[in-house]
Amino acid sequence: MNSTWNQIIYKVWSPFYDQFFNKGIFLKARREVFKDIEWVQEERVLFVGCGTGADLEYVPHNDIDITAIDFSSDMLDKAREKFHHTDITFLQMDAQDLTFPDESFDIVIASLLLSVVPNPHKCMEEMIRVTKPKGRILIFDKFVPENQELSLFKRGIRPLISLLGTDIGLRFEQVANPFSKQLSIQMDSPIMLNGMYRKIIGIKIQNDKKVRN
Repeated sequence: MNSTWNQIIYKVWSPFYDQFFNKGIFLKARREVFKDIEWVQEERVLFVGCGTGADLEYVPHNDIDITAIDFSSDMLDKAREKFHHTDITFLQMDAQDLTFPDESFDIVIASLLLSVVPNPHKCMEEMIRVTKPKGRILIFDKFVPENQELSLFKRGIRPLISLLGTDIGLRFEQVANPFSKQLSIQMDSPIMLNGMYRKIIGIKIQNDKKVRN
């Protein structure tokens, strides 16, 4: 996968995305992901890779400051159309190269994102960077279940599936472990398809710096 190819793929996907990924089991999964999230008034929330805005309806728009970004202008246009009546800020941006200052957001949300970006490690690094100390990172995505091997069938079709813009062989542990001193995983729960899709919540660790006299 690369950024140029992803632009093409999601231009094709944008008219049909909600018909596949915001109905049935995916709709049920999204509701499960967001049902117990506590929102604090005036928090700054970043949706990284908001797509067509499928997750935004589960967030109280009037109480918090929401910024939603996506690399695909076509997907972003769909999200803008849905939420034109809100104060949500929509920006076209690469999740692997966020232009926000360090520690800008209280909550960062990545829904079905890490498995589609060309460099999930860079994406994770950027999400952690822009999260405030003790802030939350919420991830909903598909990963190879921990301590399981990818089946022979999935290994065989993985290159083909990647042409559709997603990776079915990504391991969350490999993405997150390099950041273990920066992010504490508080929840890692199976959501759909026997644990292939997971809800993960991390808290950014506050590193207290010693003040020199």
